This record gives sequence, structure tokens and C-alpha cells, in this order.
Amino acid sequence: MEPKVSIIMGSTSDLKVMENAAKILDDFKIPFELNALSAHRTPEKAMDFAKNAYSRGIKVIIAGAGGAAHLPGVVAALTPLPVIGVPIRASISMDGWDSILSILQMPPGIPVATVGIDAARNAGILATQILATGDQQVMNTMQNYKAGLTQKIIKANDELSEVKFKYKTN
Repeated sequence: MEPKVSIIMGSTSDLKVMENAAKILDDFKIPFELNALSAHRTPEKAMDFAKNAYSRGIKVIIAGAGGAAHLPGVVAALTPLPVIGVPIRASISMDGWDSILSILQMPPGIPVATVGIDAARNAGILATQILATGDQQVMNTMQNYKAGLTQKIIKANDELSEVKFKYKTN
């Protein structure tokens, strides 16, 4: 089984967040790889990864980073593949805002799709949606997933209808 998605992170301290992307890909039966790469501590390895990901058959890269959060942008500069950035609220970050701004504020021509702070789950969903555009089976699974989200809210509203307050009108 060859990976279609690569999940990378600046260090293993980011795994607690990034494993949420892995769980989604697992649920959707999308083959993926999981690695730590640092734009600062292993720049040659990060460059080699980015330059070769496409030729290895990777279709989407999910890159998580905290603090200065250069990994998603560096990788996006060196690959033709879509890169989804996950800003991480790290011990050295300013509550994740430095990370999100580093990932969001890319120069023209080097886009990084960016999800919310610590939102690796959404990154996994977005990667799956990207893959679904070229794979009907994945698309069917995604449509079922979305229908399940709808059903969750319908069920929640049914449960809320049973909650009683003196001035509640519904």
C-alpha cells in the first residue's frame, strides 16, 4: 500500500494535534505516512521531502507547525502538490497566533490552505475532499460522512426539543 497523503510535523511534540488528521484518514481508509521534519533543524531533509513527494505518488501534504511555523510554507515553495497547513498552539507560540499568521501570510504563487489552530481533523477532512475529486469511492464515503454530520444536528435538535424551560418556546 502506497501513501496518498503525507502528514508532516515540526517535531513529535506536535503529534497530539496531528494524530487527529491521521485518525480521519484511517477512518476514510486513505493510505498515509507520518513523519517529523523541521524546516529549521533538518532543512535538507525537509527540502528533499518536498522536492520528491510528487514523484513518490503523494497527492496531498498536511503540514503542522507551531511557533514560527515555517514548515508548511517551505514545503509549499518546493512542491507542486497542495499543502494544508495546521497551525499548532505550541509551548513557544503566542497562543497559536504566530503560527497561524506564518502559515496564512504566504507570498503570491505559494499558497498554503490553512485550517484553524490545532484543527488537524479538518486538515484530514480537506485532504480527503481533495482526493475525492478524482476517486468516486472516496467521494461516496465523503458524502456519507457529510450526511452523518447532518443527522447529528437533527438528532441534537430532537434532544433539545425535550429540554424544558419556563419561557422556552420550541
